[in-house]
Amino acid sequence: MEQQKTQHKKQRTVLQKMVSYKWIIQKLPFILFLALLAVLYIANGHWADNTIRDINKTAKEVKDLQYEYKSLKSEEMFKSRESQITEAAAPLGLKIPVDKPIELKAEK
Repeated sequence: MEQQKTQHKKQRTVLQKMVSYKWIIQKLPFILFLALLAVLYIANGHWADNTIRDINKTAKEVKDLQYEYKSLKSEEMFKSRESQITEAAAPLGLKIPVDKPIELKAEK
């Protein structure tokens, strides 16, 4: 029993010596360096998350603009057909001529 007490006291004194004020002051630059690395690691994680969110948002906007472009292009192709142009010009009194155009010849 006494042997255990002395061994326990030795362990306690070794631990007290290791975690003394002098030891902490001596290791303070290393501890601060580790803290700085931890802060940089966390900041880098947040920066990466924000970058990924921005990329996903931009990709969604590009996809939406592609859909809009394709729908506008198909609508424009539909409106440029001859039958659609004829319908659009009818209220203005314009229609496709039935007879051939007159050929004019210049005299010399």
